Amino acid sequence: MTTENTSQPEQPKSIPASFRRLLCGAALALASLPAFAQNAPADAAKPAPARAEAQRSKADAAATATLAALLPHLAASDTIPLMDRSAMFAGDLSRLISAYDASKGVAAATDAALANDSDGKVQSLLRRAMTLLGTPYRWGGTSPDAGFDCSGLVGYVFRTALGIELPRVSREMASQANAELINDRAALVAGDLVFFGRRGRVDHVGIYVGDGRFLHAPSTGKDVRTDTLLSGYWGDKFMQARRVAL
Repeated sequence: MTTENTSQPEQPKSIPASFRRLLCGAALALASLPAFAQNAPADAAKPAPARAEAQRSKADAAATATLAALLPHLAASDTIPLMDRSAMFAGDLSRLISAYDASKGVAAATDAALANDSDGKVQSLLRRAMTLLGTPYRWGGTSPDAGFDCSGLVGYVFRTALGIELPRVSREMASQANAELINDRAALVAGDLVFFGRRGRVDHVGIYVGDGRFLHAPSTGKDVRTDTLLSGYWGDKFMQARRVAL
């Protein structure tokens, strides 16, 4: 005679309510960082209305991105072990804080560059570059009609906007002795050449346009576009930058 096993499978342990409240509180606190960062000391000069509105927009965007990244983990199934969820949360938190700090430095440097652009050369460079968005990639291409590869695009923008001739290939652009070398991406300003590569070898170039983004011709089958260099694929491949005398 067989007996029926009436024992129930062990139910996964849920996360204690106190820990859940702690995680949610941490997410909300991080989301408020951009807003707090905009508060100047009481004796500081107040920004112009347009500037203040732009800062609030950036703060709102940063808060939204923060919550969008963290809440899926906070609301994940309770079947995920507590220590694993804690590790995921800590990793996301660290990456978000690093990206936020980097973006603040980049934005400040870009604002300074445009403020000192008395002759309008940086603006001319950026305007010319932006008119080429959507141009197809073509290996060896150097014109809007034929398409561009990465160095062909950069060379065309500098030549037609400012009359500046650059080396034809990215690795030669990266070794220009007459262009200031920049290793820290937080020091970038609009108009800088940004270089990417693997194993210490430069194989790609673009033009920094501000707010952590650069314009480039990515690869076969893609068009000229902007991408972030603060994180992700291009963030991992960033090697250095050069500031060409305009």
